[in-house]
Amino acid sequence: MACNGDMECLDLSFQAIDARASTGIALLGTRLTELGVPTHRAGDIKIALAEAINNVVEHAYADIPPAAIRVKCCLCRDQLEVQILDTGNPMPGLQVPDGVPASVETTRQNLPEGGFGWFLIRQLTSEIRYERQEGRNLLFLRFDLTDMS
Repeated sequence: MACNGDMECLDLSFQAIDARASTGIALLGTRLTELGVPTHRAGDIKIALAEAINNVVEHAYADIPPAAIRVKCCLCRDQLEVQILDTGNPMPGLQVPDGVPASVETTRQNLPEGGFGWFLIRQLTSEIRYERQEGRNLLFLRFDLTDMS
């Protein structure tokens, strides 16, 4: 984590399967407020983390046995830094998707079920980085905690 000085951190690992990921995301939501993340930002952060973690479960571990997802969060001054690590498949093109939302210009029955996750993540974070090192994915997310008017 890039923050120097005083910081509060949490480190959580869980299996990359739906039920464990859901439990892990719920625990992260609780632990973030205990860590000191302001309530007015905790909900948005939980949404972004849920989208990112669910992408790991659904895409990184597609067609391979699931392993652990590790989430490290550090609260430092007015920002939260998060690292999500896994040993699943790399992101396509070794980069974060653009986050262009799926079109909703269609009939109700033809509305897309997905295609909004990376758009949401990009809207809710102040920085996103992705690296693939030694067979591991590292997704870094930074959230500004100051009031966003």
